[in-house]
Amino acid sequence: MIQVSLTVNGASVTAEIEPRMLLVQFLREQLRLTGTHVGCDTSQCGACVVHVDGVSVKSCTMLAVQAQGAAVATIEGLAAGETLHPMQAAFRAHHGLQCGYCTPGMVMSALDLVRHNPDPSERAIRDWLDGNLCRCTGYQNIVKAIAAGAQAMRGPAASS
Repeated sequence: MIQVSLTVNGASVTAEIEPRMLLVQFLREQLRLTGTHVGCDTSQCGACVVHVDGVSVKSCTMLAVQAQGAAVATIEGLAAGETLHPMQAAFRAHHGLQCGYCTPGMVMSALDLVRHNPDPSERAIRDWLDGNLCRCTGYQNIVKAIAAGAQAMRGPAASS
């Protein structure tokens, strides 16, 4: 066993874990943050995307010990109480989900995109989502949701 200490959704966390435990396992099994999903076991689907020190990563490809001292953000940390984050609200308003399994990873990836490109084109959104798979939709509403979420994050002056 090894001790790992990190910040998850703003809260300091320390735990004894197996050295080979993946970050996704740590989040789901140790912390019970089950919004981060495991969809493929091969790092292809993106359902496990979280932010580590502000950068989106597939948590199924990272050992929990590699996050030692890092700040990790999961889908559970986005909403402010009952108020959804603008990107979450956009996914809801634009029907950017069906079964919802891929949605947390899509939202987390979208937030990293908007951090890099506050006003992404449809092509930029589609390119950024290359590592996120949805088995239910044709992506059109996901793309619309991300564009709307980006606009909402820029604020009302952005639509003028």
